[in-house]
Amino acid sequence: MSETSSTAKPKIVISAFSDEAANSKAAVEQFAVLAALGLEYYSLRFINISGTVKNVMALDAAELKAVKALQVDYGLKVATIGSPIGKVKLLDQEDGSHNKFVPFAQYLQNDVASAIERAHTMETKLIRGFSFYHPRGTDPWPHVPQAADQLAAIVEKCAAAGVVFGLEVEANLIGQNGKLLAELARRVNSPHMVCIYDGGNISSQNLHAVRCLEEFQAMRDYLGWVHIKDYAIDSSLEWTGVVDEERLKNFVPADEGDTGHEAIFRDLKSILPALEQKMIAIGAPGVILELEPHLKGGGQFGGFSGPDGLGVACRSLCNVLDYVGIGYELRTMAHIRKARGF
Repeated sequence: MSETSSTAKPKIVISAFSDEAANSKAAVEQFAVLAALGLEYYSLRFINISGTVKNVMALDAAELKAVKALQVDYGLKVATIGSPIGKVKLLDQEDGSHNKFVPFAQYLQNDVASAIERAHTMETKLIRGFSFYHPRGTDPWPHVPQAADQLAAIVEKCAAAGVVFGLEVEANLIGQNGKLLAELARRVNSPHMVCIYDGGNISSQNLHAVRCLEEFQAMRDYLGWVHIKDYAIDSSLEWTGVVDEERLKNFVPADEGDTGHEAIFRDLKSILPALEQKMIAIGAPGVILELEPHLKGGGQFGGFSGPDGLGVACRSLCNVLDYVGIGYELRTMAHIRKARGF
């Protein structure tokens, strides 16, 4: 770690979607890669703990207990639950997509309650979620009031359970840019909902670095944490206004794409002290930058980088952080001595 990163204050916390690391999605492989990279936190999304790859929402009580026991062996803690909450249709309307519709009362009682239960079990305060699919090909703005009402109900349930809902910016959903996400957060108006910036989810909409920074700044007042993903825009692809998520192949490390992470991190650095206080107050370990690089492919509900790809992505992130003077910690011999009781 560079001298710059070890002395800058305050520091961010580097986490990762652990399933990005493992060829097989096996829990042991995921955790071994994260530990070798020096990480102490991760987001739980897809995992194989008992012979079958499952989303975190499908894990039973015994499997969650097994994951929790195994992560101790690797010195890991869950930073966030990588749930798919909110990746369903807002309206029961055919639009040519494969997205499903679930009656909201049922969704709130079953899926949202299940996500909260998982956060409690894995001892994290943070649940990642989304802003619902509006009918494909339509303007998202007219759907903001209904989406905000449903998000408010989700957040109210989270608040009652003492957890925080992180609303991620993503193409094709109502909250597909920073301005829309900020409007949703403004309407919900709760400390139990924060926004998650993801630059790759902006640049993959054929938007270059200037727009990516504008969208970050638009949602900055509601920011909670940041996903680290970048994308190289392919000018030969015709932009239709909808991202074909199953065909996205142009993801790259954070220091190579069109998102412009250097400028975004410089802006982030200016608000880090206040943001760190905010996140620690709601039970997070700090300001989390969560690797979700998709270097070997990404789709609607996940992505893959492999052990080598996650290593490349982590080193690239650290390079940019060092360059702009944001601090971070990776494991050192002191961590190993502490684990051994020395």
